[in-house]
Amino acid sequence: MNHSQLDLSQLAMDRSPNRETKPVRPQRKRWVSRYVVPIGILVGFVMLLGAAAGRRLLPRQSVTVVPVIVKRAELQPSGTPLFQAAGWIEPRPTAIRVAALASGVIEELLVVEGQSVTKGEPIASLIAIDAELDVEQAKNSLAIREGELNRAIAERDAAKIRLKNPVHLQVPLAEAQSRLANAKTELAKLPFLIEAAQAQVEYSHSSMQGKQAAEAAIAGRIVRQSESEYTAANANLQELQQRGPHIQREVKALQGKVDALQQQLELLVEETRQMQEAEAKVASAIGLRNEAKLKLRQAELTLQRNTVLAPMDGRILSLIASPGTRVTGIDGPSGQGSSTVVEMYDPERLQVRADVRLEDVPMVIRGQSVEIKTASSDAVIHGRVLQTTSSANIQKNTLEVKVELIDPPPTVSPEMLVTATFLAPTVAETTDDRMQSERLFVPKQLIQSGDTGSFVWIVDFNQRALQRSVDVGPPSAEGLIEIQSGLNVTDKLIASGLDGLQPGNHVTVTGEEQTIGK
Repeated sequence: MNHSQLDLSQLAMDRSPNRETKPVRPQRKRWVSRYVVPIGILVGFVMLLGAAAGRRLLPRQSVTVVPVIVKRAELQPSGTPLFQAAGWIEPRPTAIRVAALASGVIEELLVVEGQSVTKGEPIASLIAIDAELDVEQAKNSLAIREGELNRAIAERDAAKIRLKNPVHLQVPLAEAQSRLANAKTELAKLPFLIEAAQAQVEYSHSSMQGKQAAEAAIAGRIVRQSESEYTAANANLQELQQRGPHIQREVKALQGKVDALQQQLELLVEETRQMQEAEAKVASAIGLRNEAKLKLRQAELTLQRNTVLAPMDGRILSLIASPGTRVTGIDGPSGQGSSTVVEMYDPERLQVRADVRLEDVPMVIRGQSVEIKTASSDAVIHGRVLQTTSSANIQKNTLEVKVELIDPPPTVSPEMLVTATFLAPTVAETTDDRMQSERLFVPKQLIQSGDTGSFVWIVDFNQRALQRSVDVGPPSAEGLIEIQSGLNVTDKLIASGLDGLQPGNHVTVTGEEQTIGK
């Protein structure tokens, strides 16, 4: 190849400013590719990220949910075994705690575990010396109160006699009347006595004058005697004349006393007061006597309660207390447990608490027949379902079911392990195909009514609250309503947190409601 023929001048470019050139388009493309495109991608990513996280950043309402309850309805012959569950026997409904009704220290236990006892049979005895002393003291107090009552009755009877026969007032009245009569008699005799005294004065005066006139003929002694008689008669006359006002005042005073005694006899004020006071004393004494009787009864009852008696016919389940243990009785501050001596149960009333797997729970119905086997009995024990409990075991994934034992044999007792076989119940024949499949139930309180009919609140897989219209069937005995259409087995029903909730709102499920639908 000849290199000398190449013209390199053709490759030169004219960069002079005078030459007209158009804007170079490739430079603009480089600017768009370097800045606009990356910024647009970044903005779009940020918007996408914000849209994805926006739902989580918005506040959500907390709710609890319950699952749809599924019950199998396959028709099986009556008595066909459905499933088995392990369990244990326990008293129905619970064990009976036999408590000491009086406080004290247990002296002796009179029973052993497993022993059969009858109602009223002694189970334990307490140290009773204090209670015996209390009874003696109460008897003495009662005797004292009886004596006080008898004394009060005697006083009341005496007061009745005084009120009915006031002899104590009649005697002074008669005495005052007698004195009044004597005074009146003296007052009536006084004028005659004065008249006689005046005559005596005149006679003694004449006699004295006659004897004084015959001075020589009569001895001086006789004259002096006549003068003395005259003086005495005159003094007697003056005394009688002065006695009148005194006798009149005495008559007036005695008359007032007689009137007062007569009024006192008519009113009997003091005697009535004494009678009423005596009756009050009797009533008070009767009350004190009755209180003493009550205290005696209480003391005797406490003494009786020092022997703990069986409250029923049954069997001893376990011994709670031992000799030397102090029990507080029914008035103790430590609660019931500190007074319990033994636990009893009725061997005719037993039940099985069976651990039923959750997948078998829909096949359990009230009254369902159950066959129970235990190592202590060769024969099969028959039972029937009482109810399911709310005690679920998360580790074992089971739910406790109570089964009543029908005519349990005497060889079985509480705490024995058993195997319970649940049998198919008797079901009426039907041609309804729906009865051959699973039936869906929801708690009755979760069904709401609206303009379009019945609906429930559910949570979808996007954690949004939705209203789901449902067709409901007849209610069941467990407080459930059958859902004929509108729900799936996997749906979660909102049980709480519905206040202010709107369809489409995002919610946060905090857990399952444990009190609804159990």
